[in-house]
Amino acid sequence: MSTNEKRQAGEAAIRYVEDGAIVGVGTGSTVAYFIDALADLKDRIQGAVSSSEQSTAHLKRVGIPVLDLNSTGSLSLYIDGADECDPHKRLIKGGGAALTREKIIAEASDKFVCIIDSSKLVNVLGKFPLPIEVIPMARSLVGREIVKRGGNPVWRDGVVTDNGNWVIDVHGWQITDPVGLENDLNQIPGIVTVGLFARRAANVVLVGDKVL
Repeated sequence: MSTNEKRQAGEAAIRYVEDGAIVGVGTGSTVAYFIDALADLKDRIQGAVSSSEQSTAHLKRVGIPVLDLNSTGSLSLYIDGADECDPHKRLIKGGGAALTREKIIAEASDKFVCIIDSSKLVNVLGKFPLPIEVIPMARSLVGREIVKRGGNPVWRDGVVTDNGNWVIDVHGWQITDPVGLENDLNQIPGIVTVGLFARRAANVVLVGDKVL
């Protein structure tokens, strides 16, 4: 994992920010570098839509207005990191437990620019455990359904999402059909969000300051 690559990716993403834009902003250590760089443009943008309380606090700290997605409508740009990225720009996200809001903003955005370091590149998704946000009462139900599909579900004990839900991390999957698995898991009652960003993959992936 390269801190320098993370900083490069965060700063390189600034090239996609247009004057007057409302920018969707994700969560995580690489995004933190983007927020710091975005602060230099704060007088040229309308503000940001944030995916987590953590990013909201950071944005406010550097003087960037945080706006409500219900008020902004669709966005032109979303910048976020990932835990894994395959050659087709499909992602695993949710290591920071912000996957639901991240997926909502990605869906609402015309362009999703993913910023990562080279350690996140994989040929097949699944080495990083797949996060799934669940309604608390459905934890065991969802866990049983995951076992039926060959996964090993581990409750992320002590973690509560910004939405008041729990997270299950699924180990042991090699995800050769990310879109199919995402669609399948979305049908299980009690699952709020699956950390597969495959149906809506990234449009651009920056590995450091280089486009994948």
